[in-house]
Amino acid sequence: MFKHILVPTDGSPLSVDAVVRAVSFAREAGARITFFCAVQPWPKMYYGEGAIFDPHLPASFREAMQCTAEDVLHDAERRAREAGVDCDKLTLLSEEPYQAIIEAAKRSECDLIFMASHGRRGVKALVLGSETQKVLTHSCIPVLVHRSEA
Repeated sequence: MFKHILVPTDGSPLSVDAVVRAVSFAREAGARITFFCAVQPWPKMYYGEGAIFDPHLPASFREAMQCTAEDVLHDAERRAREAGVDCDKLTLLSEEPYQAIIEAAKRSECDLIFMASHGRRGVKALVLGSETQKVLTHSCIPVLVHRSEA
């Protein structure tokens, strides 16, 4: 049925749980996985006249974010390899993680996005927002949501 699954991860406990479940799902389905991590760019800042700014900070920030993403993806890859599931890794720079997730699924020609959800309801969901909800709303690719009570 599904042959190539995109699994977004950020290294959080909720996300790691989804990685574990996705690896199990992929093994049973005979599918391969592309693990994905969205890398946030340097935050936009607005300065008044005379603001002091180190021009090296954006590059350092980007490098630190990329290293963190690689660590997260390496852990996911290790879990898949131990389970005998073929996998790839991908990062994209994006201010909007949900857009990057959808773009990654398209680029990798995935036929399913497998992602975590906190299962927030009511005001919490409204205030905190949800990348999962945004992916569900905007993706043409099927999305399987792993809901955790954590």
